[in-house]
Amino acid sequence: MKWSRGTYNPPGTDNKQEDNKQTDDANVPASLQHTLDNFKDCTDLIHHTFPEINVNLVYFGHLVGSDELFRDVITPLTNVRENEVQALLTRNQYKLTPDSKSLIKGILNGQAAIFHNDKAYLIDIYKPGSRSIEQSETETVITGPHDSFIETATANLSLIRRRVKSSHLKVIKLEVGEVSKSTVYLLYIDGIANMEYVRELTDRINLIEVDAVYDGNMLIQYIDDSPNSVFPLFSTTERVDTAVSKLVAGRIVGILDGSPSVFAAPSSFFEFMASPDDYYQRWSTGTAIRVLRFIALIITLTFTALYVSVTTYHYEMIPEALLLTITESRSKVPFPPIYEALLMEITIELLREAGARLPTKIGQTIGIVGGIVIGQAAVQAGFTSNILIIAVASSAIASFVIPSYVMSASIRLIRFGLIIMAGILGDLGIALGIAYLVVHLSGLTSLNSSYLTPVSPNNFNDWRDVFIRAPFWALTRRPTQSRSPNAVRNRMRK
Repeated sequence: MKWSRGTYNPPGTDNKQEDNKQTDDANVPASLQHTLDNFKDCTDLIHHTFPEINVNLVYFGHLVGSDELFRDVITPLTNVRENEVQALLTRNQYKLTPDSKSLIKGILNGQAAIFHNDKAYLIDIYKPGSRSIEQSETETVITGPHDSFIETATANLSLIRRRVKSSHLKVIKLEVGEVSKSTVYLLYIDGIANMEYVRELTDRINLIEVDAVYDGNMLIQYIDDSPNSVFPLFSTTERVDTAVSKLVAGRIVGILDGSPSVFAAPSSFFEFMASPDDYYQRWSTGTAIRVLRFIALIITLTFTALYVSVTTYHYEMIPEALLLTITESRSKVPFPPIYEALLMEITIELLREAGARLPTKIGQTIGIVGGIVIGQAAVQAGFTSNILIIAVASSAIASFVIPSYVMSASIRLIRFGLIIMAGILGDLGIALGIAYLVVHLSGLTSLNSSYLTPVSPNNFNDWRDVFIRAPFWALTRRPTQSRSPNAVRNRMRK
């Protein structure tokens, strides 16, 4: 297995001291003074006292819901007598917590701690502020649902449960980050998902040793089979319907608290070329659009590289009428085609990055006006030719057709390598570069499953939802890559 766990070793022995402190807390009885000492200098900690009934209340105000706090804690404690407090705390919502480690962890997780007669109780009233459920800005669709995930994991779980009303939907709760203690939920459908993948993914997350993980896209880099590959090995999405379709197909979905992106595994290269729009339109329309995406993939990879190759080494490939136009266009350009192409590609990437970082309205203006002005000025100044502007613009537009942003970014990076190979070896360089990509892709795995499934290993039945989008009556089989062995055997018996 090529995968290795992610580790982080800060200087000194801070992590060891932290581990030793947590171990000591596990052996220390829960008490008010010890809790307050642990949260010393935490000005956002709220400490309420009820001296008439000998009760202390400790919680973080920004992590709990105000309505829940008054309904389940403040009001009952205000209306109870001292001899009735113990009976009140025996209710199910109040959990007796004997050790200090569990108590402190509960407070940090948004629970309120109640201290009475040297005993500590926790009540879950976690309800932090969060943004409302809105449409995803990075995965827009024309038809279909428009709700997307937010940064609250419990809200994301509810969005999925709302669509998958089945007791077979299982949820595993894990924790990652020595300092952040971020919660990770792994979801799968029992009887459909392959349990070997569930165990493998669980083990990998448990082996992560880092101080903090902030986003799902960051988490998957620690559990990749090939961390040094430019290609994304786990698919990510902010769309609820996409995550549900992954679950029903037998894949595992991971939700990290604090991240609006969920990840799914195992994944294949061809998943990144599919869009939810494919399934919300007629199958013929969806198929045509998907074929168009594969054409766009070829264009964005090779168009600029072919320009460099042909204008440098292979003029005989150009029709005579077009050759005169290209010769005239390049007559004032002082640079070889490879430098010319790299200059314009880098300029396009600068405009793309500037447009992404600026406010939306300004970014659109910079992208459109900047591209037109710089392109026209570069041609008039003799830095580049009109034909190259067309090639670079076509490659940039084609890259936007790829639905997945992370895959589009990987393809754009690979394009620079093909341009350099074309400038050095011509068409042979492009052929060698593409051959290397095919070999590299063939060796990649996602959760030890082939990244090029169902092409390698070949499973022709799964092709009905790869290069085309077959009618729904033909899409009755779940993908072989993620299907449970039990499901395969049951189908064979039938």
